[in-house]
Amino acid sequence: MSNIRIFSDSTCDLPAELLQQYGIGIVPLYVVFEDETYRDGFDLTPAQLFDKVARQGKLPKSAAPSPADFSRAFAPHIEQGERILYVSLSSELSSTYQNACIAADDFEPGSVTVYDSLNLSTAIGIQVLRAVNLSQSGMDVKEIVQKLESSRSRVETEFAIDTLEYLYKGGRCSGMQNLIGSLLSIRPIIKVMDGKMAPAYKVRGKREKAIDKMLQNFLANKDRLEGPVVVVHAAAEEDARRLRETIIRETGINDVMMTTAGCVISTHCGPGTIGLMYAKSN
Repeated sequence: MSNIRIFSDSTCDLPAELLQQYGIGIVPLYVVFEDETYRDGFDLTPAQLFDKVARQGKLPKSAAPSPADFSRAFAPHIEQGERILYVSLSSELSSTYQNACIAADDFEPGSVTVYDSLNLSTAIGIQVLRAVNLSQSGMDVKEIVQKLESSRSRVETEFAIDTLEYLYKGGRCSGMQNLIGSLLSIRPIIKVMDGKMAPAYKVRGKREKAIDKMLQNFLANKDRLEGPVVVVHAAAEEDARRLRETIIRETGINDVMMTTAGCVISTHCGPGTIGLMYAKSN
């Protein structure tokens, strides 16, 4: 049996049953509403988050776990003789990665390895699950990291944003952009590139057009898939289920997972967001 314990953070958005099945450790990020602080996925659900935003009219802020948070999470496993491989939220999006590296220095060299996914949401989860499979196959931490690094740039992540309101409230677009986008029904598709979020397309019209644009991008790569395909959503379960069913029907692939965006991801993308994530082969 492997003595490697795979860890990630709450932004990996993997279902609780998979976390339990594979013994994946989770270090939560924080969601802060003025003087109230919640652990993402532990003290606050996405539904509760959206309800609070609707009632208060303000977005919360998100915060990374502290180095002490990581040390407390890792210590019991290291004391039991396990080695930690932590798969982090992109270092380009948060100080989470840096804080985990600081925590790793609290332990003997080699006890904790911190790997930068350069991604977010279940695109992190795809890499976490691959790490689990590689560990179960008998690879050591160094070999696992090499495998993850070799495929990291081939993990595709796209989000269709339904409303610009959350981007506006979070300071990620101007009031004029929010107004024009709303009037023209512009729905941006955000892509993760080099660990950063960037607008890839702007689709005008109904949300179905934006979702179909992501689907067509995915279908163009259907013969190069490696591992699971993931549809993630923020308060858009019916649309996510339809997209999942379409992918299965169009490709014959049954390994299509549907997940829910956690509170930190939902804080930045807003309700109605649909994401499509998968890894391509060489």
